[in-house]
Order: sequence, then structure tokens, then C-alpha cells
Amino acid sequence: MKMTLSVIKADIGSIGGHIAPSQELLHSVRESVARDGAGLLIDSRVTHTGDDIAILMTHTRGSGNAEVHKLAWDAFVTATAVAKQQGLYGAGQDLLKDAFSGNVHGMGPAVAEIEFDERPNEPFLFFAADKTDPGAYNLPLYLAFADPMNTPGLILAPNLGRGFRFVIMDVNCTDGDRVIELDAPEDLYDIAALLRDPERYVVESVWSRATGEQAAAVSTSRLHNIAGKYTGKDDPVMLVRVQMNFPATGEILAPFAIGHFVAGGMRGSHQMPLMPVKQNCGTSYFDGPPLVSCAAYAMHAGKMTESWDCFDHPFWERVRDEVAAKAIEMRRQGFFGAAMLPMSELEYTGIVERLQRLDQRFTLRT
Repeated sequence: MKMTLSVIKADIGSIGGHIAPSQELLHSVRESVARDGAGLLIDSRVTHTGDDIAILMTHTRGSGNAEVHKLAWDAFVTATAVAKQQGLYGAGQDLLKDAFSGNVHGMGPAVAEIEFDERPNEPFLFFAADKTDPGAYNLPLYLAFADPMNTPGLILAPNLGRGFRFVIMDVNCTDGDRVIELDAPEDLYDIAALLRDPERYVVESVWSRATGEQAAAVSTSRLHNIAGKYTGKDDPVMLVRVQMNFPATGEILAPFAIGHFVAGGMRGSHQMPLMPVKQNCGTSYFDGPPLVSCAAYAMHAGKMTESWDCFDHPFWERVRDEVAAKAIEMRRQGFFGAAMLPMSELEYTGIVERLQRLDQRFTLRT
């Protein structure tokens, strides 16, 4: 029987600005999922990273199932009423439509799903990021699935050695899902040429070329493309199956030690290093720094074990210290140059309007 892993997340309200959801808000989502998921879901978990609440679900309904998506949507709508009662900041900010219309794609919440034949042992990783956008996963996925310097399994394990197929989306296209499929290692330079621009080209999924199985799924929607204005960063989620025909858990986690620079931070308009954090961590410094959590699970017949917090380990304390130092150093540069995103990616329009006014005051010196 095919199993489906679905994760749907949204920012529906936060304590003290963009920090973390309240316990009452989390309780409301968990209560809704438990009530409405009976007979629909096999298992579920509700967690948060920064101010985003994620619902992780297992079921047999396949990707894009209307009932599963409506369950998550209804849970967020119900909890938004709680957020408003508590006076939480940004109540319901990721719910960009008034009524559910089949699935949550294009409605604001982020979604990642994988449908597969469950293995005798089915380990997988659930990543959730806050204060950044989907391109934040480009570099880790490139290193984990295409670079033997990071993933020795690519030269040691026969099935991994046959490579992986990357499905890459042009997220600037608003007419539909504009995608390209490229194979590693043959198309390695083409993959690199696209992924170097994480604001436009984003890995949507990764597939094993040896077995045809899906290895990874990333939420790729961009909120400002849906809403037509700034509503917050996209805060992407990702599911990655590991071991056997896929990279090992450690090979997937290793790239996050880099603390690579990503778009996000304060007002969604800066370059900041991505910090691996423990589960259920709030945000702090300069609306960040951009955060990523990772929970490891095993699964049998759709039932998940308790999670293991992958970044709750002494090794990652050293990484966090280095990321904090990088963040402070970048912030010393303030608004200047590379510290702030280019004009095309600034999430607030105030500076655009200011420059339009100034442009009228320029004169041509002869």
C-alpha cells in the first residue's frame, strides 16, 4: 500500500511580534487535527519553528488530497480565531484566501508531500525553516544529492552512484508551475547554474535515478507572488527520505553546518546565515537569524515514532556560535551592499516609493 507524507505549515499569529506561537494557539491546532483527522489520517504531529506552525501527517490519500488539505486549512482558520482573541501579532497572515478551494496550493500555507511504497524500515527527516524562502534548501540539496565531497555514498553505494534527478522550479513564473528536470552528475553544471540564484530557481523535488523513487520534496510557493504584496517570508518546509537508496541521515545534515547566507531576517529584506536550531525554537536576533530545524522519524504502516531532534547535539552548539558570529559581522554592514537584498527582492515597498520620488528630482548636468 502506498503511504503519503504531508506537511502543511502556516504563520497564523505570534507572541511579541515575529517570535513564536502561543501554547494556546498550538493547542487549538492539535485539537482540530486530532478531531478532524480521525478516520482520515494514520498519524500526525504539530510543531513550530519560529512563529510558523507545521502539521506533519501520514495517510493513504495521495498527494494533493482535498480532505487532508482541508483538515489543515480548517485547523489554521479555527486557530486564527484564537490568535485574534489573544491579540497575537499577524493573526492569520498566511491565510491569503477567504474560502478553501480544493487544496492549499496558492492559498498561502506551504506544503510538501511525498507518496511512496513504504520500506520495511522507513526513516525520514522533516525540515522546517523560518524567516527565509524556499531557495534556502538549494545548497544543502545540491551538496547532499550531487557532491561526493559531501556525500561519499555517491561513490561507495551502487544505487546512489547512478545519481539523482532534480526537478527545479522557476518561482518567479506566476502563470503556472514552470519546471525543468536535470540529472546529476551529467547535468551538474546546469544544475549549479540555476541553483546559484535561489531567489528565482528552487529545488522542488529530488528523485532516485536507480529506483525512480522520490527522495525529497520542498514547499516552493512564494507568498508575495500569491498575495501581490509582502505578507512575510515563505518559511519553507522539506521532507527527505534517507538511507538505503538515498543519502544517509548524516550526509543530508552535513551541509547545514556551513550556515550559508540566505535571504530573510528583518523585514524579509536582508542576507543572513541560516542557523540550525532545536525543535520548537523561537526567533530572536534581528528577526532571526533565519532558522532551520530538523526532526528525524522512523515509520511503520504509517505510524511515526517519537521524533529525534537532529540539531539538539553538542556539535551544533559550535555551529550556532559560528553562525551567530557571521550574523553579527554581516549586521555591522547595516543596509549597505550585500547585507541587504537587491531591489528586486526587497519585501517592503517603502524604499521603492522613496526612490521614485527621488528620481523626479534628478537633473541632467550639461
